[in-house]
Amino acid sequence: MLDPFGTASAKLRHPVTGPTDDLHPGWPEATPTVQLPSSGTLPSGGRMRLRPLLRSDGPEWRRQRIEDEPLLRPVEPTQATTWTEAHSSRAWWNYLIFLRNSARDAQVIPLAIELEGKFVGQVTLGNIQHGSIRDCWIGYWVYSAVQGAGVATAATALGVDHAFGRVGLHRVTATYLQQNPASGRVLGANGFRSEGYLRRNLHIDGAWRDHHFVALVKEDYSSTAVERLRQAGRLV
Repeated sequence: MLDPFGTASAKLRHPVTGPTDDLHPGWPEATPTVQLPSSGTLPSGGRMRLRPLLRSDGPEWRRQRIEDEPLLRPVEPTQATTWTEAHSSRAWWNYLIFLRNSARDAQVIPLAIELEGKFVGQVTLGNIQHGSIRDCWIGYWVYSAVQGAGVATAATALGVDHAFGRVGLHRVTATYLQQNPASGRVLGANGFRSEGYLRRNLHIDGAWRDHHFVALVKEDYSSTAVERLRQAGRLV
């Protein structure tokens, strides 16, 4: 089997077409590339895509997340250790092994956000369920150096289209904190609709936190999420 965490990454340079894998549909695959428009953050715009998280992403994953601790820690699950320890080389390796095993079990699809060939964050499709449910949740984080350029919105669109198209799911859900309205705007721009308010449902930054709960169903739109962003001028 292709191991996207090791030396076979060259095989992921192009999006996959045709039949999906029977055991873990949509994995390991890269998405099509989209073009971000020019912005204050990216004056020339930028080409971006999602592709499987690779072993070689470790140094940038660690550096970016340690640098962005003040932004990430308040919105992410509580760590059992210090932030630095949770982003050590050993922690990265253990995290990668966990994701590899979960991906092979068709439970998770861990994707890197790649902008102009560089790692700038992650999108994760988690708790994937097939059969009569066919849903998952989507989560994401984006490196602060490229925030404000529409990277999170475009990455979410690519993730949604991958879930509906290549993974074969019917519904994608997400949650966001009351104090993180930017995440709510990212989801809203992709057509997610409010389905409720979850009280104290996730332990975030040392305490149980309430979350908004939103979802997107494949039949909500006849177009893809990427097509809708292009129509709205958010993609070229």
